[in-house]
Amino acid sequence: MASDVTNPLCGEHGASRVFGPQKGATPEMVLQLDNNLAHYAEVIKQQLGKDVRDYPGAGAAGGLGAGLLTFTRATMRKGIEIVIEHTDLKKKLAEADYVFTGEGGIDFQTKFGKTPYGVAQATKELGKKVIAVAGYIGEGIDTLYDEGIDAVFGIVPGAANLDKVLAEGAQNVERTCENIGRLIALSLK
Repeated sequence: MASDVTNPLCGEHGASRVFGPQKGATPEMVLQLDNNLAHYAEVIKQQLGKDVRDYPGAGAAGGLGAGLLTFTRATMRKGIEIVIEHTDLKKKLAEADYVFTGEGGIDFQTKFGKTPYGVAQATKELGKKVIAVAGYIGEGIDTLYDEGIDAVFGIVPGAANLDKVLAEGAQNVERTCENIGRLIALSLK
């Protein structure tokens, strides 16, 4: 199975604490969810002899990773690793001066295996500059600068409802990347 995150099932970086608030869980709900997943992991360990509590990626999709690891013969790989292999991305990166990557929202969770992080890691080995664009910029992006992402830009020009933002997504990406290109051109003069 491919996973875009390395979050464990439980704990500080587990499914409940990281993804619960995104889905509307209150702090009390997050605590209850994390306790329930810890109990689930303990039952699996006692009855099936599999320890999925802290397994990287077991917290993906709210714990689906743990379920697939427990009840199927699945093995887990980072989704971005599979994409990098199948697209021969490292070879293409070698010819680039700058690398652009992005996702809908970029924040501290990006470093847990999401696409921009994977692209940055593949690029870091080559010493190329990585620029990320995102629909929104969340908390903790400063942690990404040590992980190979050199700059982060939001593409949304101002306050707007989700339908408008989605409808204008392509134009917003194009405008933002044009402006980044102009900035790069200025720095080369």
